[in-house]
Amino acid sequence: MSNNVACSHIATFKEDHGLEPFLITQKWLVHCSTHEARQVRARSCVCRVCHTYSGRLHTCLHCIYFGCYENKHIHRHAQDSGHFLAMDLSYGQTYCFLCHENVYDKEVEEIAQKEWKKVCRFNGWCESLLPTLPYWEPTGMELEYLRLNPKRRKIAADSYVGLRGLVNLGNTCFMNCILQAFVHTPMLRDYFLAERHECDKERCLVCEMTHLFQKFYAGERTAYVPFKLLHLVWTNARHLAGYEQQDAHEFLIAALDLLHQHLSSSESTNDNNKLISGRPSLSRSSSENLIINNLHESVNEPDVNDDDSSSSGNPCDCIIDQIFTGGWQSDVTCQRCGGVSTTIDPFWDISLDLPGSMSSPWHCMSPTQTSAPGMVSQVSGGNQINGSEQRPMSLKDCLNRFTRPEHLGSAAKIKCSRCHSYQESTKQLTLNKLPIVCCFHLKRFEHTNKARRKIPTYISFPMDLDLSPFMASRRSVNTRDETSFDEALRENKYSLFAVVNHLGSLQSGHYSVYVRQHRDQWFQCNDSTILKASKTEVLQSEAYLLFYHKQYLEYD
Repeated sequence: MSNNVACSHIATFKEDHGLEPFLITQKWLVHCSTHEARQVRARSCVCRVCHTYSGRLHTCLHCIYFGCYENKHIHRHAQDSGHFLAMDLSYGQTYCFLCHENVYDKEVEEIAQKEWKKVCRFNGWCESLLPTLPYWEPTGMELEYLRLNPKRRKIAADSYVGLRGLVNLGNTCFMNCILQAFVHTPMLRDYFLAERHECDKERCLVCEMTHLFQKFYAGERTAYVPFKLLHLVWTNARHLAGYEQQDAHEFLIAALDLLHQHLSSSESTNDNNKLISGRPSLSRSSSENLIINNLHESVNEPDVNDDDSSSSGNPCDCIIDQIFTGGWQSDVTCQRCGGVSTTIDPFWDISLDLPGSMSSPWHCMSPTQTSAPGMVSQVSGGNQINGSEQRPMSLKDCLNRFTRPEHLGSAAKIKCSRCHSYQESTKQLTLNKLPIVCCFHLKRFEHTNKARRKIPTYISFPMDLDLSPFMASRRSVNTRDETSFDEALRENKYSLFAVVNHLGSLQSGHYSVYVRQHRDQWFQCNDSTILKASKTEVLQSEAYLLFYHKQYLEYD
């Protein structure tokens, strides 16, 4: 462990550049006391050489460059450019490549303390703890422990913290699965464990959800009984009351809506807590705006200047909308003049039709099979066409079908604002804004005038999903720039972290869920029973709800 030392080089740097490089770095890349700053850090802070977020990432204080310390990429930049000061983005320490040491400066330390106080207030931490939180002075015994254990400790890969069963209170497996998915949603977990919600109500759904998260991460192994949470759901969502089996998707939407309502009513509007569109803030200095714009350009982030883009912004800043809300872009094109009318609609989940549906039939079934490997196809009567085995229908196939252009026909003419007459048109849906957590609902339950049935079609789904092909911005650019555009849209890549399954028939079935623990550990949660699962088991399961988390945010 090295001590911070005084450095003459940092004094020279301040004479030439002032304190603003330290202020901007601490504010936008280290402490990040606003949602806007956190988005800037998440999008920009990646090693320019190995394109990873780990390895003790440093940023050059002379220019906009990010490099990891462990692989010496920031060292290589300092040697090639002659830039001798960099800042550790994890701890905010300044490193001098001429001294080969972390260096100390009183003015820089005051900036760090000021920004840390903003973080404390942003997180709702007690004001009395502000002077002590960022400056921990180890005791003699603690220094001895640090000497004997110099390596940083992480949660072991075989740790079961966060894994806990839920008691089935009578056909409540649908609720247990969604609660398990919530508990393993990283940003939702961080919010509730940080106790950000302040409330004085006796019966508050958000307070009970906070209690649930605390119980899950307290290290206890006995199954938890969520009777208070169930009662609050029954009280606020009457259509879910009773001990009859309910739909897990319906409970998911109801739970998100109830949490959204409770949080929106209890949280005061704060401009600093709102998600932003990436445009310059009037409260920033001109230098800050220049730096942030350069950060966006350095990762080739597409500029959003369309008039319609502002309509996709959500005025609510509650944690539910920040995590789960995305935006569909609907483009209606007049067949006569080519005029396009665009609207943006928010969503919490994406519901996809499946092959085998009678209400929304698939007309091009031949290239793919509709059953899992080794199963008999429900539609074609087998899994072979022209003597060759078909591949499983995939999640991307469903998305391609959902986002394909649809001819509305003569029975659904619209009035074109350019032609000023009713004309036939085509309609296409694309993704305008991606949520942090993207939930896919595979519509397995079909209710028609003729029958009520379950569609057992096997749908393959990946561990890692790239939604760039379905973005509105992707489909509007020239394909010649596809390579650079893919690099710019790496934030559109997702990782799977929960899969809700339905076993049995529509009349008699049961829900279970696979959840991801750490980066590579999967477990099956079946009410109060939790068993370790393999990736193969997860990928071959009969998925009903799929939960994906953005990759550019650290999972652990």
